Amino acid sequence: MTAPTRLTDRKREAITQAAISEFRASGFEITSMDKIAATAGVSKRTVYNHFPSKEELFAEILHKLWTSISAESNTVYRQDRSLREQLRELLHAKMQMLADDNFLDLARVAIAATIHSPERAQNMVARLGEREEGLTRWIRGALDDGRLKPLVPEFAANQLHGLLKAFAFWPQITLGQPALPPTEQTAVIESALDMFLACYQV
Repeated sequence: MTAPTRLTDRKREAITQAAISEFRASGFEITSMDKIAATAGVSKRTVYNHFPSKEELFAEILHKLWTSISAESNTVYRQDRSLREQLRELLHAKMQMLADDNFLDLARVAIAATIHSPERAQNMVARLGEREEGLTRWIRGALDDGRLKPLVPEFAANQLHGLLKAFAFWPQITLGQPALPPTEQTAVIESALDMFLACYQV
């Protein structure tokens, strides 16, 4: 990602990163705009110029999280390629995102904050679901082409995402484990492919 060049953009980025740091350390409810300003090295007025409220700042963090997710490969189903090859590309892109420290930081902040607010949680889950539709569309394409057994695309996509997240998301989020090294990422992906294709491939 290219670093911001304008001073105002650099300040906005500094505020956002400071908020992530403070939210992680103290939680959403306890973190104050004063503390965020101090950590970012800007005035409180500058913080409010960019973000009218702590909720707006939190929304910016969620936006970054969603942007990370939307960067996932948008591989379109193709008849002329093997299912395994196409799925491997999709899962590799997903795994790269799950191994990204910035993504994990943002996810920790978002999840910790939403625990105390069902409204935030519902909104976040809905938006995350929107961002994971790429795999669902791919599965629907393979299904329509007769290369998968009868299934519910959304259910099957959640299964496949879950196989990755069980090793490369929830242990890192809940237990503070490090991101998986490349060899383990590959092992998880290939195992997930084995299970999915054994269950659904015609």
